[in-house]
Formats: sequence, C-alpha cells, structure tokens
Amino acid sequence: MRSNPSPSSSSRFEGCTLTGALSVATEVRDAVCVIHGPAGCTHHNFSLLHATSLSNDRPALPRLLSTSLVESDIIFGGEDALETALERALALSPASIFVLSTCIVETIGDDIAAVCAKDRGVPVIPIPTAGFLGGVFETGVKNALAAVASLAPPSSERTLSANLIGEKNLEYGVDENAAEVSRLLKRLGLPVNLRFVRGIRTHDLDRLGAAAVNILREPALGPIGEDLKQRYGTPYIESFPTGLGGTCRFLEEVGRACGIDTLAAVEEERAYQAAMLERFDDIAGSRIRFQSPHPILRGDPEVETICTECADALSLTIDPEGVAVPSPYPPPVGTGGVGRMLHRWRVLIRDKGRG
Repeated sequence: MRSNPSPSSSSRFEGCTLTGALSVATEVRDAVCVIHGPAGCTHHNFSLLHATSLSNDRPALPRLLSTSLVESDIIFGGEDALETALERALALSPASIFVLSTCIVETIGDDIAAVCAKDRGVPVIPIPTAGFLGGVFETGVKNALAAVASLAPPSSERTLSANLIGEKNLEYGVDENAAEVSRLLKRLGLPVNLRFVRGIRTHDLDRLGAAAVNILREPALGPIGEDLKQRYGTPYIESFPTGLGGTCRFLEEVGRACGIDTLAAVEEERAYQAAMLERFDDIAGSRIRFQSPHPILRGDPEVETICTECADALSLTIDPEGVAVPSPYPPPVGTGGVGRMLHRWRVLIRDKGRG
C-alpha cells in the first residue's frame, strides 16, 4: 500500500459500495430498493439518504426494504428471506425493483441473480454491492448506473439534446451544478434530455438513447460512457466543466460532438465570466494561500490550475503568509461554481482584514 496517497488513488479511502449504489438506484422514484442483508445496513443508509435529501430541500423518503437477515439465515442461506422481501416490495406496486447485495450475502454465496430472474410482472434487477470482497463507493455508483441502464430499450429516436450522466447525488449543490451545465448547454441550443440518474421514473429511461451527447459527471465514469456509446452510438464528454478556461473548452467540445458552431456561445460565456469577475474587484491585489480541505487532496493539478487561474484573473498574490482560502473539492462546476468559490474567498479575505 502506498504511504503517500494522491487524489488519483484516493478511491481507496472511499466509503461503502452499497451506499454508492443506493445514491443512484433510489433516484428512480417509482422503484423499490431491496437491501439483502442485516437490518443495520438498511438503517444506516436510510438515515444518510434521508438527511442528504433534507439538506437539499427534498423531503421524499427513500423507498428501501431490508431482508433483515439474522444468524440462522447466514448459516443456512438467505434466499427465502429475499423471496419474502420481494413479495413485500411488489405490494408497493413499483415499476421496477432493485436488489442490492451486502457483504455478508456475497460471502455466504446466496444466488441473488437466480432469485431476481423469476417472472414477477415487473423487472427485478440485481446490483452487486459487496464492498468487502472488493470495491468502494465509486464501484457501487458504476454498478448501479449499469443496472439502471439495463431497463432502457435498445434504441431510441435521436434528438438534439444532452444527458447528464452520473451526478453526485450526495454532494451539496448537486442541483446547482446541474443547473449550471444546463445553462451552458442552452448557449448551444441543447436542452437536457435526461438526468441519469436523478429524480426520474422508470419509464423515463425510454429516453436514455435519445440524446445527441452524454455529459459524464467525472472522468471515472468513462466505462459507463463507453457502454452507452457502444449501445446507442452516443458520444460523451468525460466531465462536467470546471474552471474558467475549462468551461469555454467544454462548450467547444460539446459543439464538436454535436456538429454545432460554438464561436458565438464561447464569446458570450467569456463576456459572462468577465462580468462575474468584476463583482470581485474589491479583493483584487489581496495576498492569499490555498488550503486543501484534506491532506490526500493536496497537489491535485486540476484544482491547482483552477485556483491559480482565478488568482491571476483577479491579480491576487499567492503568498505563504497570505489569507488561507479553500481549494475546492470537487472542483467548481462552470462559471457559476467559480463565482461561488470566489464568494467564499472574499468572505475570508474581508474577515482577515477586519481582524
């Protein structure tokens, strides 16, 4: 194991695979998620998902059921408990059901796929999420995206629109980030076709293959982008836009993928960025230093580039003795994200000045 981790290897420090999968699957609002394992796995994740939803002004409760395995199930097998839980799930009249495994049931060898394969009138889709046998939060996200995509039809009529793929549903500001990407896409005349997966219903997946381009939340989702490209022929952009220059490059990249002339859109965005930066003229010339929110994120070249770019744009001096301002993680999305970052910097600079 490396003793000096970098952001590229930080996934080793990520959390539960099951939680990652649930952050995706529970966003199919007319589905029920059955967690096959002890009740504690469900209780922990229900509490986390509910608290996160409330913090984003979304009071809906996640539709979770547990097989609530006990010692005898672990000794003799839990497939009967899964059958019983699926009957309870069907009583809720879902449009689809996702069955998520836990570490213990993968260890004892329950044949979850065979139980899910039985005809019950609605699709019952297994999602492997046993992190104990290998995998982290990010693994769960990818496995869930692939599982939800399996419900989409094999082909769809193409429209000049974009899908947002793999949003970070547990991050604060997830909807603000989506709104920023949508704002940028509108400069190119592209509406958002589908947020895959956030706040959708099972039948919405019929549109998954209809977009002209897929926008991945981050490069780590490249395998999902490739899968959808092979299935539908849809090109993909590997990440949401970050930073000032990166936002303009994003517009150019989307335009190339869709055959759209981006010259006017990029000029408009640069003017928009200039106007945003003018709002922070009051901190021009201040002395600052960048402070990482966590030791393993120090030296992230993308974040360093964005912070340095903004400092240069505002004539800020980078000084070891300057005011400590946060290096954002994840990087700010679009011009709007940069503006929110600079607002936090201004608050800290002003507070230091008053002190």
